[in-house]
Amino acid sequence: MHPSNERVVRAAAEAGLRIVVESFPEGTRTAEEAAKAIGCPVGAIVKSLVLDSDRGPVVVLTSGENRLDFGKVATALGVEGVGRADAERAREATGYPIGGTAPFGHPERLPMLFDRDLLAYQTVWAAAGTPKTVFAANPEELAKAAGAKVAEVAQGR
Repeated sequence: MHPSNERVVRAAAEAGLRIVVESFPEGTRTAEEAAKAIGCPVGAIVKSLVLDSDRGPVVVLTSGENRLDFGKVATALGVEGVGRADAERAREATGYPIGGTAPFGHPERLPMLFDRDLLAYQTVWAAAGTPKTVFAANPEELAKAAGAKVAEVAQGR
């Protein structure tokens, strides 16, 4: 198992969530790729988006079918200046590459939101530390283990 996968499994266990890492050689870098590889709806894919704000990096775990509303994120977290972090900043903040950013196991605890729309699924799939690995979880349990605040973060609502 890749060291990043091991870190994700360890961090999940420390947060009370038992996970099994699954590998997909064709890749799971995007929500669409992941849904196709897994055979699930795109909405059941958890996109881990790393953003910058006036108070530093934040993470939003959002449904694969949603586009993020930066204003809603700012309001929910009480921050300003929310925008996408570049790949280098995202990796520095989380320790994972884009496409493999897991909800936990980051070098430091980051403010985190969990898209309310993910709660509509019995099972959601999140990145497990690399662009080719994922794990399944109950969305309520995942939000709790990640220490994420459930919020409305999608555009157009």
